[in-house]
Amino acid sequence: MAEGLLGGVLGNEDEKPETEAPEALASAEAFAAAVAARLSGNDPGVARKTEVFLDRQAELLQIQAEHLRDEHALRVAHLAHQSHLLIGQRFGQAIRLAFQIVIALVVIVIGAGIVVMLHDAFSSHSVVIDSFNAPAGLASRGVTGTVVASEVLNELTRLQQATRTSDLAQQKRSLSNGWSNAVRVDVPETGVSLGEISQLLRARFGHDLHIGGSLVESASGGLALTVSGDNLTPKTFTGGADDLDKLVVDAAQHVYSQFQPALWVHYLVDTGRCPEAISVSESLYDTGDDQSRASMLTDWATCLSTDNVDVATTARSRLQMYQEAIALDPQFWWAYAMEENDLTALGEEEEAWRVGQSARRAAGSRVSQLVARGEPALYLSDMFFTHDLQAATQEFIADAAANGGSGSKSSGTNSEYIAIAEAELHDRAAAALTLQALPAQSSPGKIHWDRALVDGELGDTADADAEWQGTIPGQSFNISLECAFASIEEAAGHPDRADAILALPGAEHLVDCQRFRGDILDHRGDWAGAQQAYAQSVALAPDLPAGYYSWGVALARHGDLPGAIAKLQAANQRGPHWADPLKAWGDVLVKQGHPKDALAKYDEALKYAPNWAALKQVRDAAARKSP
Repeated sequence: MAEGLLGGVLGNEDEKPETEAPEALASAEAFAAAVAARLSGNDPGVARKTEVFLDRQAELLQIQAEHLRDEHALRVAHLAHQSHLLIGQRFGQAIRLAFQIVIALVVIVIGAGIVVMLHDAFSSHSVVIDSFNAPAGLASRGVTGTVVASEVLNELTRLQQATRTSDLAQQKRSLSNGWSNAVRVDVPETGVSLGEISQLLRARFGHDLHIGGSLVESASGGLALTVSGDNLTPKTFTGGADDLDKLVVDAAQHVYSQFQPALWVHYLVDTGRCPEAISVSESLYDTGDDQSRASMLTDWATCLSTDNVDVATTARSRLQMYQEAIALDPQFWWAYAMEENDLTALGEEEEAWRVGQSARRAAGSRVSQLVARGEPALYLSDMFFTHDLQAATQEFIADAAANGGSGSKSSGTNSEYIAIAEAELHDRAAAALTLQALPAQSSPGKIHWDRALVDGELGDTADADAEWQGTIPGQSFNISLECAFASIEEAAGHPDRADAILALPGAEHLVDCQRFRGDILDHRGDWAGAQQAYAQSVALAPDLPAGYYSWGVALARHGDLPGAIAKLQAANQRGPHWADPLKAWGDVLVKQGHPKDALAKYDEALKYAPNWAALKQVRDAAARKSP
């Protein structure tokens, strides 16, 4: 209380809340009365003075209390005003912070844009089509310099889209950076813009190639279109007044051949212009990098003619070129695939399979990425060697999606190979649906070939034989597939035709030809000869599953169930994703009285051939017999 009184006397009332004023006043009056009573007994004069002093102090305290009461409302209003001001300050700070963030983001975006422009400038290898010069007199016909440049650009775009590349990672990257999204018409703009800044940076630091030219009309009305540009050999194409479209095509092809010779060669091969492809390869081979030379060398080898030269000699020459291409670029997958094809044709399927394994090792950890991305034919032979048919189908579908629906194989469309794979998967509905697309994509002979092979795989012997009559025996480069028709002809009652197929040059060195020979000999009652053919099939390629499979099925037919299981197990080890050996293994287990073990084999086989009707039937039968 004394502290409250002295505090009030010393004027520190701000440090106490207003509500304490009445209490302080009451305390002061009580204190004054007590002091006066205490001193009155000692000295009346002192007591009076003390009383007067204390009265005045009480009056002062009364005044202060009234002042505090009057000031309270003002203080409350002031505090409320300060609260509103604080809210406004906080809102203003939030706005300032937001503006600062926006400005920072704008600066970051501008900085990132500058970095991107600089990166694009330094890494740019675009082909820029500048506006051509054209006579003013042609403007009335809608022919201007910009129109001519646009037409050349359109033709270049069509050419690169029509080039069924090998789906190689490096090749596609080069195509994307150099042509796919970078080919453009350079139209100058007015004023300063980011586009112009980007163009200036590209011109100063990039590696763009600018192409231009002129269109001239002769006195007789003829046209002469000249193309020229950076590192481009100028060339003039002439024609009549109505030949502008042809001149544009010729000019675009000239530009394409100069700046992307490897892709140009591949386009020529795809369009059946092999003599021209060889000529271009010979003249431009030394001008490209290793990857381009590997591509040209592979296409060059593909075009080697067999006229007046036996197939084996030509294949050996091609093999040397493929191997050189792989040495130039160990990740040029198409060269591996072509080498596998030629080795197969030569009857060296085991070696072909090893080439596929080399390709896988070269791909390393990227194998799954390459397959998912649809790398063309990299694993084609390997998948058919090991009968990983589901993977093969997905490979062909991805390859077709990445190459305009047809795929990258110049020898045919992917639907042909998909139909064959689906037939080997015993998926009748899928194979029939895929075959419906063939008439618009293949020659009549090729259609008969595909339908015959699919019908044969599905067991439709009569239909397969009828389709086979529309093909040309011995004209297929894949004699191994052709040997499949030997079994069809034998089943159709034409043993002479079957023997003719098996007598084709090179058939004696192929796994499928020998195992089918074994089946035919067994059908004719020559079990000893059949076993020799099966043994020859296995000896030709001990790492491939097909010979073991056919031998195992034959042993089961002759009652040698343990021997059959041994061969079928060997086939499964070499082709773990092939359903046929697993089903045959299950069939043998059922004969041995082990339906539960057979059920496990059937279930595993269904993972790799989920639409095989016969497999589902025997699986259900085994399930009913299992305890």
